[in-house]
Amino acid sequence: MRPPRGRAGDDATAASCGSTAAPGAGTGEHGGVSTAVARSERRPGRAPWREVLGALPWAVRSQLSRQDLLLHGAAVTFYAAIAGVPMLMLAVRLATLVVGEERVRYLSTTLEAALPRGSGAGPVARTVIEQAASTSWFVALFAAFAASLYGEGLRRAYGSLDRVTESRTGWRGRIAVLPVLAAAPLLLLAVLGITPLLATLFSEGRPAATALGVYVALNVDWIAVSVPLAWSFRVVAPDPPSWRLALIGGFATGAFISGFLQGFTLFLWLPIDLGAPFGGNQAVGGWTAVLLWVWLLHLVALLGYVATQQAGRLIATRREVAELVRRGEPVA
Repeated sequence: MRPPRGRAGDDATAASCGSTAAPGAGTGEHGGVSTAVARSERRPGRAPWREVLGALPWAVRSQLSRQDLLLHGAAVTFYAAIAGVPMLMLAVRLATLVVGEERVRYLSTTLEAALPRGSGAGPVARTVIEQAASTSWFVALFAAFAASLYGEGLRRAYGSLDRVTESRTGWRGRIAVLPVLAAAPLLLLAVLGITPLLATLFSEGRPAATALGVYVALNVDWIAVSVPLAWSFRVVAPDPPSWRLALIGGFATGAFISGFLQGFTLFLWLPIDLGAPFGGNQAVGGWTAVLLWVWLLHLVALLGYVATQQAGRLIATRREVAELVRRGEPVA
């Protein structure tokens, strides 16, 4: 049985309400939202979503003031470090059922050509994909078990940020992420499917062609990231928002993550000696850089989840206050 929600969400909503409240307005359970609703009643042309967006930064900041977002991001990164490669192996192996092993191998070579040369990322990606394409189904089964750990990490992080406690969190998270693992081959093929075009555009060396390639990659990555992200907000989280909010929040957050992914590709182009801080060991430096970027991506994802949750609470509070105003009851 899930216990009642703590005061974290309500306090954050109340604190954020202060950003829309008039001087002297209350900041209790309804506080500034009631003031915003009263103003909107006098200004019918003002869109309700503008008031929610105006209060949202304060709500998010108030919620995160009680949490260590950096530590939560590191915790999910730990789970991702365990589940990342098995997840990729499973997606590649299942993708061979859709388009065949030869097609997957060809796309791995175009992926290598599309990635920055000299960074070492291209050969590593091609090798992993080629090995995964020919792995046994027995190994793929174990990979699925390891990949499901990512769902556990996400559910624990979401629940901790929401201050929700429940039993069997690990298994709930693992089961909830299984549909994402089933859809992963299609999402992977969408990303790999544009690599022949990207390799051609980037090889031309013209600014216009490079910009077009980045734009195409940005949008395809946005879709491929946003769909599972919205699913995690709605299904993996122990206290999920509505489907509408999950989709809006997932795609909004996915836009930022897609931008960060393009930033990582740009980072690979930079002539940086990643092994310098590690005694010249390029392998250690490279994997450390990858983990750093994965950590940053999870910070963005968790921040997007908190913003989605707080938006839902602001909308719910606004509706409650609007109903009280309609009845003519006091909203202190």
